[in-house]
Amino acid sequence: MNEQELLGKTPTGLFIGGEWRSSSDGATIDVEDPATGKTLASVASATVEDGKAALDAAVAAQDEWSRVPPRERGELLRSAFELITERADEFALLMTLEMGKPLAQSKGEVTYGAEFFRWFSEEAVRIAGRWSTSPDGKARFMTMKQPVGPTLMITPWNFPLAMGTRKIGPAIAAGCTMVLKPAQQTPLTMLALADLLHEVGVPKGVLNVIATSNTGDVMEPLITDPRLRKLTFTGSTPVGKSLVKQSADQLLRVSMELGGNAPFLVFPDADLDAAVDGAMLAKMRNMGEACTAANRFLVHEDVADEFAAKFAARMEAEVVGRGTETDVTVGPLIDQKALDKVGELVDDARKRGASVVTGGETTGDAGYFFKPTVLTDVPADADLTREEIFGPVAPITTFSEDDKAVAMANDTEYGLVAYAYTTDLGRTIRVSEALHFGMVGINQGIVSNPAAPFGGVKQSGFGREGGPEGIDEYLSVKYVGIAP
Repeated sequence: MNEQELLGKTPTGLFIGGEWRSSSDGATIDVEDPATGKTLASVASATVEDGKAALDAAVAAQDEWSRVPPRERGELLRSAFELITERADEFALLMTLEMGKPLAQSKGEVTYGAEFFRWFSEEAVRIAGRWSTSPDGKARFMTMKQPVGPTLMITPWNFPLAMGTRKIGPAIAAGCTMVLKPAQQTPLTMLALADLLHEVGVPKGVLNVIATSNTGDVMEPLITDPRLRKLTFTGSTPVGKSLVKQSADQLLRVSMELGGNAPFLVFPDADLDAAVDGAMLAKMRNMGEACTAANRFLVHEDVADEFAAKFAARMEAEVVGRGTETDVTVGPLIDQKALDKVGELVDDARKRGASVVTGGETTGDAGYFFKPTVLTDVPADADLTREEIFGPVAPITTFSEDDKAVAMANDTEYGLVAYAYTTDLGRTIRVSEALHFGMVGINQGIVSNPAAPFGGVKQSGFGREGGPEGIDEYLSVKYVGIAP
């Protein structure tokens, strides 16, 4: 299927109560191809009234949906997993068009994103309570888990499919209805997913998807509506803090997957070739536009020169271009604002004394492309050591002692993920325990897996997505005391 055929079959409306509709005021959002700057499609932009209608639909469907047997909910997810897998090429192309990542990475995201549906299809039938006797023997305790209820989901642009499936999967498994707002830069993939879920038989009103260019105005009335029971958000820490404040009046169940500042530690005993392979994965997946992207490379001084040389050679070999082209390995950044920020961070580091080994500048006549970049001698006061780079830029700093490396790694308000390369088992244990992060990758550049709990500590948020823990975010515990 070519690009125009795919775009022609992709829904562009609001999906509310199982039906596609235009926004109440007819407003639309232009979805841009970041590789060319051209408009791909225009989608409906929800108003406050549309948002209320979506919540109305979710509330109306909640009671009946919660009574659907777990096996049936699981089978819906399994069917969706199989259909996404069957249409992997279509979903991959759609993501590449609206987000920019190379097709090979988009296909990887389809596999990863679909796996959340398979994982939670199996978890649906494992929701369990317990039965026990009170210590004094005078009562019986029955503890059960029930769906939290209508849930508002706000997803980011960088992983248009997977950020939705890892929220939708456990919600369906648990028996919760949903209102989902995708990022306005990349709504097409989620609209296509909503259409697929409707096709496999997810009942009307269970999933409602509304894109909007007026996020604050449309979301706040939903967050403060007493009928909403849960809020889940993936995005920046400042926005997450604002949403948590809004949620306080209703004491919503909240899960937040927020920003990161991931350190990548290379110890002197590391397999350097493996470390470079891992660095490429941790840094260049999604062009560095990931909260899990390695943001700071902390390399022991004895191996820093060799690591930097090998890493720079790999970065120079990357091919920058439109993600639909077969040889391209690095696509564009999402928009002009993102491109400008990456450039500013690199310029700041250079002014403070960092050396550019490779890259360090924009490229291309159209679109938002930045060359893969390696910086050395990066001072601790450079902005990119404290802020998320969200681009293909790797700053390298050296250390001499393990304790200093861990202290440098922990010297951030964020705590999502850290990476470390070492062949020493004792060091692995010590470093893993000492790092203040919700996830740690040892000798691997990717930690994300649907079967593992994804989430951070400190200002990287709270709550977990994936793993057995992921479904608990959508369940409430009820205790029943029974006199025998």
